[in-house]
Amino acid sequence: MKPVASRLGAVAFDLDGTLVDSAPDIANALNLALQGAGLRGFDLETVRGWVGAGPDATIARALAAQGRGGAEEALRLRLRHSFEAATLAAPLQFGAVYEGIAALLAGLQGVLPLVVVTNKPTLLARAVLSAGGLLPALAAVHGADTPAQRKPSPLLLRRAAEELGVRTEALLMVGDGPPDIAAARAAGCPAAQVAWGYGPIASSDGGVWHVATPQHLLASVLGRHHS
Repeated sequence: MKPVASRLGAVAFDLDGTLVDSAPDIANALNLALQGAGLRGFDLETVRGWVGAGPDATIARALAAQGRGGAEEALRLRLRHSFEAATLAAPLQFGAVYEGIAALLAGLQGVLPLVVVTNKPTLLARAVLSAGGLLPALAAVHGADTPAQRKPSPLLLRRAAEELGVRTEALLMVGDGPPDIAAARAAGCPAAQVAWGYGPIASSDGGVWHVATPQHLLASVLGRHHS
């Protein structure tokens, strides 16, 4: 992957584990769905390790963890519907926007177009962002509404770049886990991995840029944009 562009044209943020600590809300929605189907729930730390691939993958992991990996499609659809309903009813009741994120977006707004590229479906992503007060800062929200769009697929990053009218080489992908880095690599985008999220830290080989705090990210992005 190419190093971080010397001059950036836009920034794409992952959502869960990057902008918001949403694992408590994901665990709540998952457990309500499971319990409604007569299945057992899971503790927060277990669910936190499942966050990142979207609700279908989280539900699949929860089913597999209790010996229901071959569950019929009807059950999976029921769980997904219940998960969505619980999320929309309380998008960010238990979690929170990470400290420094509001200031980060405010500092970048008007300087660079900002979008979200997430494996959470668009409807749920917009609900969480609205609950966190972050939606007004964003030019667009690109959620994974089909399996093919889920990171590490580059499809949503390419769409975001096209809609913004910037080259993928100038669209910085900011995320917390391997799917974000892999999607950036596949799309030809520079990538930054945040230290405060859920995913394991990727190697810096290949130009992955590691950022310790939102304040560090803000200063670095502004410096590269104006360089």
